[in-house]
Amino acid sequence: MPIQTLKSEFELSGVGLHSGEQTCVRVLPAAVGEGRYFVRIDLPGAPIIPAKIEAVCQTALSTELASVAGDRIRTVEHLLAALAGMGADNARIEVDGPELPLLDGSALVWVESIARAGLVPQASVHSADNRQNFSIEHPIWVHRGDAFVAALPSPETRFSYGIDFEEPAIGNQWYSWSPEAESFASAIAPARTFGLARQIDQLRQAGLIKGGTLDNALICDRSGWLNPPLRFANEPVRHKILDFVGDLSLLGTLPTAHYLAYKASHNLHVELAKSLNSQALATLETS
Repeated sequence: MPIQTLKSEFELSGVGLHSGEQTCVRVLPAAVGEGRYFVRIDLPGAPIIPAKIEAVCQTALSTELASVAGDRIRTVEHLLAALAGMGADNARIEVDGPELPLLDGSALVWVESIARAGLVPQASVHSADNRQNFSIEHPIWVHRGDAFVAALPSPETRFSYGIDFEEPAIGNQWYSWSPEAESFASAIAPARTFGLARQIDQLRQAGLIKGGTLDNALICDRSGWLNPPLRFANEPVRHKILDFVGDLSLLGTLPTAHYLAYKASHNLHVELAKSLNSQALATLETS
């Protein structure tokens, strides 16, 4: 696939999941080699926050990035998954607040906006940090308790994910997605954020999910879903793949591999990305 950027810009606004603040996001074309990056236009000097694994500063219930100076942007994973899933390698993302809007809880609105804006190929440039040819030669595992993430050698890219919850409506779900067989736009992007009713009060007391509602997240209790219908019978596990794609997109370019996860989190996703990044850098140093 050629290196691409947006053909035209687009703008969306909404409420952040954790901050509860209304923010506006403008996504614009970027030059080849610039990658995907955020610009906090509400702060003095409009600081740039790169969408790179080195910029991750926090992973509690979302992925948050920070510049070297400490300027932050939170809940970046859905937009980054949409850009990566649609093939937008270079993009300037201007935000007028500390968190991206949750919109409907999925990446669908982002994907639809990217599709309307269109994509254009860009001439490739040689870079010392070009990791497109990096391949997985040995399995890479990161685990904590019975939760794990892995990247396995594979001739094609695939994401396989498993979740297991006490709530019968969720239970144990596994899904394996191949980008070559099903598009990100149809198989993954529509899957929405989900939460457990039993955790809501505790999370709000901790200052989280201030912007969460039944309009932007699926909520489940022991009796079932509080706001059906689901878009897929296995929508929760598909959403976990969405988050996984968004977090791994911080590598810039994904090496071809079978990505496997079970009961994982943003923290484990990022730990795997860091391990992959270290191997990519080591490969470049020895090549």
